[in-house]
Amino acid sequence: MKLSNKVAIVTGAGRGIGRGIAVAFAREGANLVLVARTMRQVEEAAQEVRNLGVDAIALSVDVADPAQVRSMVDQTLAQYSRVDILVNNAAIMGPVGSLQINDMQQWADTIRINVTGLALCCQAVIPAMIDAGGGNIINLSGTGVVGPAPTLSAYSTSKAAVIRFTETLALEVRKLNICVNALGPGQIDTQFLDPIAEAEDGVVQPESKAGVLRTRAGQGASLENAAALAVWLASDESDDLTGRMISAVQDDWQHLKTRIPEIMASDSHTLRFVAE
Repeated sequence: MKLSNKVAIVTGAGRGIGRGIAVAFAREGANLVLVARTMRQVEEAAQEVRNLGVDAIALSVDVADPAQVRSMVDQTLAQYSRVDILVNNAAIMGPVGSLQINDMQQWADTIRINVTGLALCCQAVIPAMIDAGGGNIINLSGTGVVGPAPTLSAYSTSKAAVIRFTETLALEVRKLNICVNALGPGQIDTQFLDPIAEAEDGVVQPESKAGVLRTRAGQGASLENAAALAVWLASDESDDLTGRMISAVQDDWQHLKTRIPEIMASDSHTLRFVAE
């Protein structure tokens, strides 16, 4: 198994993509620390992965609270004595609609949770990963990374920031044998899309709502494929790949192993300015 005896923390693991990644990790032998704000959901997820034969603990954590994040890592080390993998999946959609109608406190909370919370989790696990001899950090990207997303400014801004943060942190910790990459899952049919699907006509871009409705009709991206990509990024198969965003939808990631030196020698899979 690709992750046998590894210890992985997965945030936002109570449902949706985070839960799907947790299940995929369990099938590859990882022991898990599953984190979400709603204890009932994350405990159900923990029981699901325990049924697959691995150990798991469930924690209720606000990733934007430094004390709670430190406690999350302390409890992980008390249970398993190491951290090998961190998946930063916890995020909120934030306010939808044009900026002039957004609640700016909600807008700021989106950045606080999606960016600062993610950074707090990274900061907290790095010492443990150094002690373990290295590790893998996987940050979930989303709408706004490859282009603007009108009427979703808070969420799209946060996810673009996650990519630049991923690139920056990767350079900081590369000599410590820690790889940091971003995963683009594609639009997957989960409850996360409810604010867009339920928005009144005219509040969000028609293209955004139409895309969500197509996803709800079965034309969205595959959760299983995104989870399989997370396994690949967490495993030895992706060694030496760091500071990059890999898309579960756009990339033929199953065949990237032989291209890692080429990718790392270029600006491929990064945010870069393109001159005329």
